[in-house]
Amino acid sequence: MKNKKIFLSLIAVVAVVSVLIFAYKTYAPAAAQGSKNITIEVINSAQESTVYNVSTEAEYLEEAFADAEGLVVESVEGQYGIMMKAVNGEEAVWEVNNAYWSITVNGEYGMYGASEQVVNDGDVFQLVYTIG
Repeated sequence: MKNKKIFLSLIAVVAVVSVLIFAYKTYAPAAAQGSKNITIEVINSAQESTVYNVSTEAEYLEEAFADAEGLVVESVEGQYGIMMKAVNGEEAVWEVNNAYWSITVNGEYGMYGASEQVVNDGDVFQLVYTIG
């Protein structure tokens, strides 16, 4: 009887994980291919702005960072993709002062991390030093 409960629990867990993976693959944004012109604006802790006009073939924002001359993004791999640790040398440390680097996309708070954020022609991204 106990083995049967464990077996049924395992089947339930596998089913839930399968549904979540299917939903992610179905509803995640599709990567846009080809050449794009985008803007990446960095707003640091002093509210100073640096703008990068970028021509790129990157499909995701993380890849576009490499095409933005002078932009330096240090990141660490987390369970939900990359997490921006520092931008242009300024580190945001949640454990110290609840700071993090947020992403806005065309004026809206980003719903994805840089490794999953699709890049489309004409997009305007902001990397904002944020105190949460």
